[in-house]
Amino acid sequence: MATIDTVKIERLGIEFEKKSPGEIIGWALNEYGDRISFASSFGAEDVALIDMIAKIKPGVRVFTLETGYLFPETHDVIKRIKEKYNIKLETYAPSNSVEEFEKEHGKLYKTDPDKCCAVRKIEPLNRAIADNLDAWITGIRRDQSPTRANTKKVEVDKKFNLVKFNPIADWTSDKVWAYIRENNVPYNVLHDRNYPSIGCAPCTNPVKHGEDPRAGRWAGKGKTECGLHPSGKDSK
Repeated sequence: MATIDTVKIERLGIEFEKKSPGEIIGWALNEYGDRISFASSFGAEDVALIDMIAKIKPGVRVFTLETGYLFPETHDVIKRIKEKYNIKLETYAPSNSVEEFEKEHGKLYKTDPDKCCAVRKIEPLNRAIADNLDAWITGIRRDQSPTRANTKKVEVDKKFNLVKFNPIADWTSDKVWAYIRENNVPYNVLHDRNYPSIGCAPCTNPVKHGEDPRAGRWAGKGKTECGLHPSGKDSK
């Protein structure tokens, strides 16, 4: 893993604020080559970005985390995306199956969702990052939640020691959906059923009109992030 020039990244964070997603993605892919990957959960933002990335540079690395608890609809959109786009999809899963996991821990997503995420998401994520990555691209948007409001388009991810690119940080949900429709991008049908943010099935509920887009994630648990991205308790 390369040493990060934090001064350079801070400068780029300012310079790239006015650049388009395509310009940011193109620069990132050119700069990092095979040492960058797009972290995708195949939500609306992610499928839009896959469309952009595949058009700029076919065969780019994309990784996803298979927790064992994903919705069938999520598996369906992954299949449709793989059929349509030339991407190198890398899937990382926990070391044990859901059955083995629940035999040891029970339904941990109910009793300790932070620990469940640590085992089913963060451990596989650490392996993904250790697999020759110096940078990653995400679909984070600033208006998704208060914990993401200060996201820069380029920043140092101190938690994972990577350069992090957030090309559509300043996009609205409406802009994401306009892109999806204009480009005929496959998307998760759960979005049509009031699921703006989709994670694991046991921990994701539909949201009501006017609620925070992430209000359906870990509802009632006092939790808004799985650990991949900073929460209010984390520093960037």
